[in-house]
Amino acid sequence: MKKIKNEAELVKKAIIIGEKYAINRGYKGFSSTNAAKDKIESLYRLLVNDKLIQPLPVVQENQVNMKHKLALWLAKQLPKDHPLLK
Repeated sequence: MKKIKNEAELVKKAIIIGEKYAINRGYKGFSSTNAAKDKIESLYRLLVNDKLIQPLPVVQENQVNMKHKLALWLAKQLPKDHPLLK
């Protein structure tokens, strides 16, 4: 798995944007008590279900790989000159 520049910041932004996407899809949203790992897994599964990202093989489904997938998803959505991609 190739490391992405600013991956941590991309994941944080992906959670924010992913939550807005989930709300638009009819999900109630996350409460402030939900852990980040729960948000990441929920968003990953929603994006896989909507066929917006490729699913990971079952043996590779872990937090690190899910974070990486969310970061890749967001990186593809951002314009090429966005500061997080530099």
